[in-house]
Amino acid sequence: MLRRITCSYSLASPSLFHRFFRQFPRSYSTPTTIAVSRRNIRRLPTPTTLRCICSHSSSEIISEHPPFIRVYKDGRIERLSGTETVPASLNPQNDVASKDVVYSPEHNLSVRLFLPHKSTKLAAGNKLPLLIYFHGGAWINESPFSPIYHNFLTEVVKSANCLAVSVQYRRAPEDPVPAAYEDTWSAIQWIYSHSDGSGPEDWINKYADFNRVFLAGDSAGGNISHHMAMRAGNEKLKPRIKGTVILHPAIWGKDPVDEHDVQDKDIRSGVAQVWEKIVNPNSVDGADDPWFNVVRSGSDFSEMGCEKVLVAVAGKDLFWRQGLAYAAKLKKSGWQGTVEVMEEEGEDHCFHLLSPNSENAPKFMKRFVDFVTG
Repeated sequence: MLRRITCSYSLASPSLFHRFFRQFPRSYSTPTTIAVSRRNIRRLPTPTTLRCICSHSSSEIISEHPPFIRVYKDGRIERLSGTETVPASLNPQNDVASKDVVYSPEHNLSVRLFLPHKSTKLAAGNKLPLLIYFHGGAWINESPFSPIYHNFLTEVVKSANCLAVSVQYRRAPEDPVPAAYEDTWSAIQWIYSHSDGSGPEDWINKYADFNRVFLAGDSAGGNISHHMAMRAGNEKLKPRIKGTVILHPAIWGKDPVDEHDVQDKDIRSGVAQVWEKIVNPNSVDGADDPWFNVVRSGSDFSEMGCEKVLVAVAGKDLFWRQGLAYAAKLKKSGWQGTVEVMEEEGEDHCFHLLSPNSENAPKFMKRFVDFVTG
């Protein structure tokens, strides 16, 4: 007999919820960002395979994982956050145009492209830095079409005068890890099919400078950025990636990395269980899975496939010490590139998205933009 199961841990408690994968605000409200109309906000549909075939005949909940998902007896999965979307627009908004292009027909996955309006006036032969972005959301929530990511990348593209490609990937629990990593690598290969100017997407052919390619991502997307840069190095991706921006990366492990890392056993267990129960339930290593425990994995960082890396950490973030340990390991690995660390001691996880009007957000944006344009 099926019965309702509620997790013994709760990420909805204020002390943990507000410090770990907090739900993003519904708009990125800086004075220069897009004003997102409520009528333009949509919700991502539940995958067909998870919809109730019998008109939702059962509303019984069999498991609940706040603030991420709720699982029903009939197989439905309800996402509790990160489901709102905004459409792309070829009509420049805030001087940036955008459009969606399918890169994986097999999995019905798209990228959202962002192009600065002034790029149409580029002299022949002049091209733009290419930023490939991986969104956060604990491998479970959010998408390139979420208001916060659409607006954040609009601001980045306007400030950096670059072409950005925001990548959609399959998410847990419908598609557990490593699906997200397979998809993001597939997206990179699709993007690189344009490097000789003969790919299927005109914006990339016409405007992308493949000698100035940057990977970037926050939280789960920061973790993905690392793994993609590593794979690019191992597979000798050409042209070589110029730089990688790893923002507040979701990196964890069963044990703290140092005496300043999170010591509370309940918090450590709660974070681990998100990975073990939702993100990668097939992992035999749990929170020490090499996808998650990047710092203490046996991975050889010396093959990182880019020239420079910017690691951003925040002092109130659960992943603060893991991020610093990651940067330290990269510096000691024998890798021949340069490592920059941007640390904001008084800020929390992804504060630049969650509190874009905060005192440190403009400084954060400037450092990000300078890294991509420098």
